[in-house]
This record gives sequence, structure tokens and C-alpha cells, in this order.
Amino acid sequence: MERMKRQETDAMDQNSNNIKRRKSLLEDLPHEIFYDIFEYFDMYHIYKGFFNLNKRFRNLITYSNFFHKINISIMSKNDFEGFHVDIIIPNRHRIISLRLSNPFIPQIVFSSSRVISQFIHLEQLVLNNIEMKYLRKILDYLTHTILQKLHSLNISIDDSIESLDILFTDLFNLSTLKYCEFKYETKTYDVSSFLHVTKYNSSSIEYLIINGRFPFKLLNNLLCCLPKLHYLSINSLVDSYGYIERHILSSILLNDLKCVSFKLDNIRFFEVETIFKDFFHSIQILRLTTSEYDDYLNAEQWEKLIVSYMPCLRIFDINHTNPVRCDTSRYHALINGFDSLFWIERKWFFTYQYDWSKPYGDLLFYSTNPYRRKDYKFLWERNPKECSQVQESNLNLIQHILIYSYEIKNVYLNYFPNITQMTIKCCPRTPNGSITTILDYMIPLKQLKKLTIQCHDFSFEELIKLLSFAPNLNTLKLKLISVNENDLKLIQQTENFQYVSKTNQIKHLDLFQLCEFNQIELIINLFSQLEYLKTGINYKEIRQIKRYLLSKINNKTRHLFFLCVSGVPKICLKELNVLIKSENLLNDYCIRFINRDLYLWW
Repeated sequence: MERMKRQETDAMDQNSNNIKRRKSLLEDLPHEIFYDIFEYFDMYHIYKGFFNLNKRFRNLITYSNFFHKINISIMSKNDFEGFHVDIIIPNRHRIISLRLSNPFIPQIVFSSSRVISQFIHLEQLVLNNIEMKYLRKILDYLTHTILQKLHSLNISIDDSIESLDILFTDLFNLSTLKYCEFKYETKTYDVSSFLHVTKYNSSSIEYLIINGRFPFKLLNNLLCCLPKLHYLSINSLVDSYGYIERHILSSILLNDLKCVSFKLDNIRFFEVETIFKDFFHSIQILRLTTSEYDDYLNAEQWEKLIVSYMPCLRIFDINHTNPVRCDTSRYHALINGFDSLFWIERKWFFTYQYDWSKPYGDLLFYSTNPYRRKDYKFLWERNPKECSQVQESNLNLIQHILIYSYEIKNVYLNYFPNITQMTIKCCPRTPNGSITTILDYMIPLKQLKKLTIQCHDFSFEELIKLLSFAPNLNTLKLKLISVNENDLKLIQQTENFQYVSKTNQIKHLDLFQLCEFNQIELIINLFSQLEYLKTGINYKEIRQIKRYLLSKINNKTRHLFFLCVSGVPKICLKELNVLIKSENLLNDYCIRFINRDLYLWW
């Protein structure tokens, strides 16, 4: 017995010595090795993993000379405050890339023009979910400070904006900007003219991406203000109802403009044709998403325009949706025009099919290879009709699949090996088995990082099954939790529910519905790792739900630190403040009301 104890003690000592030896070997590595390692990590992860390890690593990070790339997404208020004090403030002069995704943080990091002036090496700035009033203040600071190295700006505006004039004027005043991408929503469709004064035509922007409704009649003036433009993408060019037309600038030569991508909403071909003729002489890549009007299916019309006004065009990529208003043979005759020698010589190939998920159906006409699409619209009613020179798309490139249609028939299943994101637009009726079983034949569900379900009839039981096949999901967006109140307890007792509740990694959840208390309780029981929750709440139960989510003794919400309650009156801001303070639910928090949404961060 003594000998066995002695052997166990010797083994433990040996193991302890091995750990110390490995630790010693790690700490003996030179600084340069760690700096090389740090290049592969975000600065926040370096901070969390090494800063408090020991004095050597703290000094290594604090007094380093390497430049920092910082990504502050959703983190707790306490974690951010430590990171801000220990890393951001002393290293402002070393930061080259800064991404802020929390609506509370930009005004903390950029508190004044004096603070902004210290970011002397900042090259790339990303501001997600920022309010317009704070954005204008930051842009004003940047205009007057002039950070010489800032060349890239990416903005996502959280509230609706009233004037495009103000936004574009502020952006075009940044003299060093080369790349600009921004996302916004407008309060109304009525917009005023902007950029009608020629002094703005010296903008330095070369790459411009606009994700928001942009009036088509303002496009001429926009292009005239961007003489150095190389790349332009607008995801929603709309009919300019309510537009007050002012001075239209004369077109200029855009010799550097090589790539254009437009999504056209209710814009006729002859209107777009005018812009093509005036500005697109040098373009090499044209990507268009069009709808409604069948003159976009006129191959001869396209051929004349390309030959006469776009002679350098190498890639012609079109994705057209046309409501089927008459006999389909009419559309077949139009599409056959794309089989001529002109299209074949350029290796521009097309295919088409029908989507009968709507009462009258849609014709889908689109380009195929060699174009590198990352999104793919999958229709269950598969009976594709192809032009004679079609080539099969490269499914290896697809990362996001969108599932459409209500009925499964005539299906042949392709395999999409690199899918990481899935959106289910329609839930198909499955005569045999579940939709999850079929999806598992199509895509590697284990690779999924983001899932969006936008249909109303996706059952909660099917959702649980789908989640059991996708253990690496991080983000989930749901249109509706469809579950019978009488079945709530029974569902939570099932083996599948218990398995998913213990294994899922979902940290970000968006619910597009008004939830009652029992539904919120179900969600919390299922998603134990949740950090961010956005949902509507039944107003009659809002106090009970908030108390449940914020309770310090509720161990199931211990990871939660960000709550967005959508579609509530502004009085809820005051009510929540009173509730938190009167019941001492939180010690340190920020609260804000934006666009009928109530945000809470702690």
C-alpha cells in the first residue's frame, strides 16, 4: 500500500515538473515569437488571453511597438471598460484598424476631436449600429482633424435618416477617403436633391458601396461628384417619387470606373440606358439585379448598347425576375435571343427557371459561370429550362443558401460543400420525413454559423431538430416561435430539447415577434450561452419579463449582457430605469431609446 502511495506521489510530482518545464519553455520564447503569434489574433483576444497572465506578458502588450487591429463587437460593459483603459487609450497612436459594433461605444472611444487626433495611424474605421447624431459628430471631428492615413470607412446607421444631402456632404468632405461603404434607412421615400453644387466634385473616393434606398434621379449628380471612382455598388436604386429636381450636373468622363453593381427597383430599361451611355464607357464588369420589366430580356437591345457604349466589358452578370403575366412561350422567345453568336463568343451564358411559390409565378433568368456568386436561391420546384450554351455554376463558391417555395417536387439535390449561412424564406411541405433530413443531404449543417428563418409556419419541433444537426451556430434569427402553449412543458422534456440546450453555441438571437413570458422562459432554457437578445415583448408582461432576464439570481441568463426590446413606446425607457434602480437589478449599465427600440447594455 505504501509503495502504491509513493508511486502515485512520484507520478504527481513528475507531472507537476513537466507542467513547470513546459511553462518555462513557453516563457523563454523571445518577444518576436509572441509578436508573430499575435498577428493571427484580434487584439481583444490577445488581451483576454495574455494581459493578466503575468507581468512579462502585461509589459509585452503595454509597451509593444506593433500596430493594433481592434474589433469590438458585442462584449459586456465591464469587459469593455477594462479593455478601453488598458489597451485602447494607451495605444491610440498604434491602432490601424478599428471596428465598433456596439451602439453605445463610439461616443466613448471618440469623445472629442482631441481624442480622435491621437489616432494618427488609423487606416480603417468601421462603425456598425451607430446613431446618426453621433455619426455626424464623429465625421465633423474627422473633417477638422484630418487623419492623414484614414482611407477606409464602413458605416451602418441604426436609426432612420431624414436627409441624404447631409450624409453625403459629410462623407465627401473627408479628403483622404478612398473606400466608403455605408448602410442606412430613410424615414420616407421623399428626398431632396443633393450635390448640386460643383464644389463637391473633387471627392477622393475610389470605391463606393451604398446599402440603402437611393433615388435613381440622383445617380447622375452622384457620379459627377466622384471623378476618381473605380468601383460602385448600390443595392437599391429606386424610383424617385417625391424627388425635387434641381440643377443636373453635366456628365464627366469616369475613365477609372471598371466595376458597377446595381439592384434596380421599378426602374425602366431606357432610364438605365441613359446612365450607361453617359458614364460607363470604361467599365469591364457589370452586375445587375432587375425585375418587373421584360425589356431587360431583350438580347438585341443589350447587344447594341454593349457594342456602342461599353466596348471594354468582360463580365456581364444579370439576375432578372419577371412576373409571369402571360403565356410562358413569350418569355422563351425572348430568352432564345441570348443564344446568338455575340453571347457565345464572349462566353456569357444564361439559364432560367420558374418560381411558382406565388399565385402567378416568377420567371428567374440569370447568368451562370464564370461568375463568383456567394449567394444561391434554391427552389424546391426544380425543373430548370436552360439556354443551349449554359454552364453549371460552381457550387463550391456558394456560402449562403436561400431556401424558397412551399412544395417539394421534381427535385434533384446538389451538394453545397462550403455553406456557412442559410436563410429559409418558405417552409416546404415534406410528404416523407422532415425538412432537416433533406437539408442534411444538401449542405454540411455542422458548418453553419448563421441561420435565418423568415417563414411563419416553421414548427418549433423542426427547429430543435435542425439545431441538433448544427452545433456550431452562433447567430439565429427567427420570424416566429410556433409552439402550442399546452406543449411547452412537454417539448422541454424531450431528449432532443435537452440535448440542444446543452450543446448549442448560439450567442446572438433575434426574434421578430411579440413574446410572452412563457416563450421567453422557453428561449432562455434552450439557449444557455446567450449574450445578445433582440425581441418584441408583450407590453402587459414587459415588467415581469425584464425582471426575469435581469435577475442576478437567474443563473440561466448569466452570459446575457445586451438586450434590445423592439417596437416599444419611449415611456419604457423611464419605466425600465425605475425598475432596475428600485430592485437593484444592475449595478452598472447603459440604456438608450433608438427608433422605437429600447437598448440595454450592462
